[in-house]
Amino acid sequence: MGDERTGDGGGKEFRRVLDELRNRMVNGRYALGSSLPAQRLLAEEFDVSRDTVQRVLKTLASEGWVESRQGSGSRVVKTQRIQPAVLQSAKPRPMALGPIISKAFGRAEVSLDVFTLTGESLDTHVRLQAERIRAEPDSAPQRVAVRILVPSEEVELPFPRSKDAPSDRRPVERVWDIARRSASSLRYVLESLRVEKLVPEVSLEIRHTPVVPNFKFYLLNGSEALFGLYQVVERPIVLDDGEELTAVDVEGIGAALMHYERDAAPDSPGSFFVDSMQTYFDSVWTLLFGVVVQELPGRGDDRGV
Repeated sequence: MGDERTGDGGGKEFRRVLDELRNRMVNGRYALGSSLPAQRLLAEEFDVSRDTVQRVLKTLASEGWVESRQGSGSRVVKTQRIQPAVLQSAKPRPMALGPIISKAFGRAEVSLDVFTLTGESLDTHVRLQAERIRAEPDSAPQRVAVRILVPSEEVELPFPRSKDAPSDRRPVERVWDIARRSASSLRYVLESLRVEKLVPEVSLEIRHTPVVPNFKFYLLNGSEALFGLYQVVERPIVLDDGEELTAVDVEGIGAALMHYERDAAPDSPGSFFVDSMQTYFDSVWTLLFGVVVQELPGRGDDRGV
């Protein structure tokens, strides 16, 4: 039922529609330069009110994903891209993030180590891989192990901050809400793959650290790294109650990332970077964490999720 009828203020429905439209832009269903369906069609497809769709589109516009114009609808103006760190030609082509994550999940044993602000991007891509595994069960890995570092909620974040009211805590609380929601979603998705007997062994561990990252990075199967600085921007953000305010924030889901890959030469730039980032991650993971947020053991009984 749509949010007008549930009386929950549209929070869950807003998040459901927002996540799905982001997914469609990430996986290429809505390609760069293409137009999103009309608001009326989106409201009918998701069984929500036009107001919820308008809030979603306003959020996507504030994040830089779409550009909305009166009478012209919403057009996709950004997709997440990965730039090769070591150029192989004079004119390298940017690579989409989706295929790199898909490649990582093409291994029999998948390992992901991630240091990020909220885990929202990772959640998006793991859910896409879960959908692919369900559609192509013969391609499913035998093991998926995920470790995530996120900042502790006891740490004072420098962003986001309301431009007009720096003491307003709501933008920061929004970050913690996204982090908690992403952690719960990841746990559910991974455990579902095990319970459905699609992936025999899964593990998820999330640790809080006093370190606030000014970058995000992914380590994939110990052989590839994605790294990108959080760019500080001034942009409007939409709170869960629909209020819009101007904030000093960072690029999150759409942040540009550099791609590094280990090769046969241990001293090559790609191998050196992957090894250095793995050492850095392991040191923070082992020595600078306070709380284990969620644990999902590799094996267990087949309890429902």
